[in-house]
Amino acid sequence: MLHRDITRRTFLSASVLALGLGAAAPAGASPGRCGDHPWCVPGLSPDERANLLLRELTLPEKISLLGGDEQGGGAGFPGTHTGTGHGVDRVGLPTVRYGDGPIGARQGNGTAMPATISLAATFDPGAALRYGATVANEIKCKGNDVVFGPTVDIVRTPLAGRTFEGFGEDPHLTSRLGVAWIDGAHGEGLIVCVKHFAAYNQEGVLGVVGSRMTYNAVVDQRTLREIHLPPFEAAVREAGAGAVMGSYNRVNGQYACENQWLLNDLLKHEWGFPGYTIADYGATRNTANSLTNGLDFEPWPALAYSPPAISAALAMGQASTADVDDHVRRILRTMFAHGLFDRPPFPDDDALIDQDGHLATATRIAEQGTTLLANDGLLPLDANALRGKKIALIGDAADRFVQGGGSSSVTPFTFVTPRQGIEQRAGSEITVAYHPGQVPAAAAAAARDADVAVVFAADLQSEFVDKAGLDIDAGLLSFPPPGVGSLLVDQDAVIAAVLAANPNTVVVLETGGPVLTPWRHRARALVQAWYPGAGGGTALARVLFGDVDPGGRLPVTFPEREADLPTAGDLRMYPGVGEDVHYEEGVFVGYRHLRA
Repeated sequence: MLHRDITRRTFLSASVLALGLGAAAPAGASPGRCGDHPWCVPGLSPDERANLLLRELTLPEKISLLGGDEQGGGAGFPGTHTGTGHGVDRVGLPTVRYGDGPIGARQGNGTAMPATISLAATFDPGAALRYGATVANEIKCKGNDVVFGPTVDIVRTPLAGRTFEGFGEDPHLTSRLGVAWIDGAHGEGLIVCVKHFAAYNQEGVLGVVGSRMTYNAVVDQRTLREIHLPPFEAAVREAGAGAVMGSYNRVNGQYACENQWLLNDLLKHEWGFPGYTIADYGATRNTANSLTNGLDFEPWPALAYSPPAISAALAMGQASTADVDDHVRRILRTMFAHGLFDRPPFPDDDALIDQDGHLATATRIAEQGTTLLANDGLLPLDANALRGKKIALIGDAADRFVQGGGSSSVTPFTFVTPRQGIEQRAGSEITVAYHPGQVPAAAAAAARDADVAVVFAADLQSEFVDKAGLDIDAGLLSFPPPGVGSLLVDQDAVIAAVLAANPNTVVVLETGGPVLTPWRHRARALVQAWYPGAGGGTALARVLFGDVDPGGRLPVTFPEREADLPTAGDLRMYPGVGEDVHYEEGVFVGYRHLRA
């Protein structure tokens, strides 16, 4: 296991210090990819090895290391990676492979873990450790060296499209679980790239108003340091994350990936971060500003950090070779510190993945994250009392795999729907009937004919676009997923009709974050399942029948009305006016606002 002291300095003997660049490596040289070079001696510290190698590289070789290549790594792209960093064969410098993501491997198929917000609901660092290790293991088994995750951006507004991808609204909870997630990933030997730095809290309304690509977060120092920055500080200072990904937006006027205060003054100098910074894909703006203000690496497509762009900036005196050296040194040092030179490349082989074991882990975390919001005694369902009786499952979400969209979406090896999980758990002596629940009257008829009704509803959150509102259908209306256009109905009306038709009704929400629940006072039992991952159906069945307790607590506030949100009613605060988004709620995010 790579512990947090992996970068600890090792003192050198006089004989090692006397080695010249052209000398052969002594006994004990790296058994990995490094070869017979002075920087291949594992006994040297990462800093010393990086400095030795840096002196050997030519300027064109150094420049080539700052920009990446190859982008695939999604469904239907087995054998590709989310990105690569170039190697230099001449000096034994290996290619670096990058893989998404925070919720599961996206390179071909993977185990779809519960959404990170479900992990957050466990309030359990042990679960976060297992979660990070599981994701990292699959990223490693697909031949990658770096994992893009975890996402530790604070939920400033639950309308944000990536609410499901983070740990909620509390910086302390996010920090504790983020550190454990990173520790788990380090145990698999990967470099962790924590994201997205910083004040990245919205995608934009329909991708235009308040767009993540252009908005300027106008935020004071206290709010940054008490709310938005602590999870990143914990990630680098406590967990030893090797990389930090810069976000798309601007922070107090400068784009995050060329922000002098964020990258140089705070991250590298005040926090003493020894790793390297990575731009999110397409987040760079200006070559010279990026070189001088702390951006170390741009993945595919390397536009600002293409060799011609960097060479031009150097030729015009807009940046210096010292800037290039600093960026390359950080990349090399991180590679040495995490053992990339000292081991063979990880093979890309799904056969190495313990699919059954990982599905079991995903299922257990889904159980721990499932949150019981209301129950007057209807739950747990009594299987003995229900023998010879009927359960009606109502709603399209009962019979499909529900997840968030964007770079956190996973094509699962396999999955269990709630319908499958409940049918299996109920057995042959309990009738389980399914109805898609697209029309309120038909859904009510199906519920009325059953002894117990379980009505399911799901939203959709996604990277690229914020939800248009907090009602459960808002995400579907903004960004309908392929193949579920029939879901564009009033799910609240369906739930209300089922509750009126059958008093023994359980409402199950599969949502990426808070939604409005105008019917909640009529629901005898209300279960928040989040996006429960590949084992969600099994987990939910076990919760409903009382085989396990729903272990979740809310990591994010469910408001009674949309008007209760801290940013409600002020366009300057969200989604912004012009390109400025004013964080005038200050530290009063989420529950802090409601208690103030």
